[in-house]
Amino acid sequence: MLDTVKRTSVYQPEQLGLRFPEIPEFKSFEEQRLYLKKRLVAACRAFAQQGFDYGFAGHLTVRDPERPHLYWTNPMAVHFNQVRMSNLILVDHEGRVVEGDYAVNRAGFVLHAAVHEAHPEIVAMCHAHTEYGTAFSTLGQPLLPISQDAAAFFEDHVVIGDEAGQVAVEVKAGHRVANAFAGVKAAIHQNHGLLTASRHSIESAAFWFIALERCCKQQLLIAASGQTPRLVPEDKARYSREHVGSDYIGWLHFQPIYDDLVATQPDMFT
Repeated sequence: MLDTVKRTSVYQPEQLGLRFPEIPEFKSFEEQRLYLKKRLVAACRAFAQQGFDYGFAGHLTVRDPERPHLYWTNPMAVHFNQVRMSNLILVDHEGRVVEGDYAVNRAGFVLHAAVHEAHPEIVAMCHAHTEYGTAFSTLGQPLLPISQDAAAFFEDHVVIGDEAGQVAVEVKAGHRVANAFAGVKAAIHQNHGLLTASRHSIESAAFWFIALERCCKQQLLIAASGQTPRLVPEDKARYSREHVGSDYIGWLHFQPIYDDLVATQPDMFT
């Protein structure tokens, strides 16, 4: 009989001794902070690879482990592909830069600070002005469970109609978005675009953003075909969401992305 290990996901190997990503444990806040900042930079670079850049729009955040009322984010008006360890900024919920040389994106502060402040359990959040997510957001409707991938968001995302299409630079707009993030990992902000949040990691928030954009593209392609798709039945969609839609699975999906970026873009950590 093979030795086995206790698992939290069916994707973890039962057999001992196999190479498989493991969530790290940290001996100090400094060690954890370094880890989080590296993953935040990698998430920004992954967004660049996906073509999620649009001028200065787009912001990713992760809480500081020692000072949870502060969060790390990408600098204003710096391309995702140019984000690196040395230009990250640390910001408080009032939008004041506590550490770093760059300004903070006003819309990023309004949206992300409100979500982080209203939901202490949310550790990371992502937003960008993407092609398919923005197009899909104009429909003002949720994703349909058209596939296993889309089922990961079944009953785990919301459509936000408040402030539809109005740039989020007023604090009240951030509060309305924050209210919608109770118990879900993603939101479609009407006439604006996509947002994801994670109670687990920046890796999970980033991967589920990439996945949500992909699902929006697929649903738009199906709509353009003029055909009516056969949906995944609700019970099977819930089953799939349980096994392929968790924060842990989002974290796991991001690991090969991170490893590839480390191998090909070593300037990230300068």
